[in-house]
This record gives sequence, structure tokens and C-alpha cells, in this order.
Amino acid sequence: MLKEFREFVLRGNLVDLAVAVVIGTAFGAVITSLVKTLITPLLAAIGGQPNFAGLTFKINGSEFLYGEFFNALLAFVIVAAVIFFLVIKPINALMSMRKVDTDSSDAPTRTCPHCVSDIPAAATRCAFCTSQVTGAAI
Repeated sequence: MLKEFREFVLRGNLVDLAVAVVIGTAFGAVITSLVKTLITPLLAAIGGQPNFAGLTFKINGSEFLYGEFFNALLAFVIVAAVIFFLVIKPINALMSMRKVDTDSSDAPTRTCPHCVSDIPAAATRCAFCTSQVTGAAI
């Protein structure tokens, strides 16, 4: 039973997930700090104080703090925008520069005799079933 537990814990995808959670948490702290210390003061300098915490209304003696909700919503939108424009867009641009064009629709192909997939005519091994392919086009 201990051996099974060790195998479960040391499985590659579980360790990868744990690393992703730790890095994601650290990255979240960096983005939150960026928004809190740079972006929000910049917005305050441009458009006034972006703090809605004082907005409330009362119904039958119960106080509703809808300003806190607006603050959380605004923080979410700002964090999402910062992540999109400062992380996602640059990474997508970097990945598109490194992307190798694999579209070889005009390259001659032949059929693999083992799995019936289309493979390049010059291939000696099938990329799909990894079988050795010899001879002329089939």
C-alpha cells in the first residue's frame, strides 16, 4: 500500500501539477503587486480615487456594501487586463516568431501500409504508428 502511494505521489502529472500550482501562486502574487502598486495608483492619478468601499445602501436596517463588490470587480478586470496585455500577448508574439511552419499540404505524400496515415513521400518511418516504411509510394 505504501508503494502504491509513493507511485501515486511521484507520478509525473501530479508533480507537474504541484509545480504549476506553486509557480501560479507566486506569479499571482507578482501580478497582484503590480496592479496594487503601479496600475491602480496610475488609474487614481488619471481618473480620481478608484475606491468604492464607501458605497452602501440600507434595506430594513441591513447594510449592503456594494462598493466592496465593485472594488473586487474592478481589481479582477485590472488583473485580467494586465495578464492579457503584459503576459499573454507578448508570449503569443514570441511563440509565433518561434513557430515552425509545419503546413506541408503541397509536399508529396504517400500512405503508410500499417496505419493508412498520410506521411511524407521521403519518410522512412511513420510518424503516427512509428512503423518502418520502405519501398515506393503505395
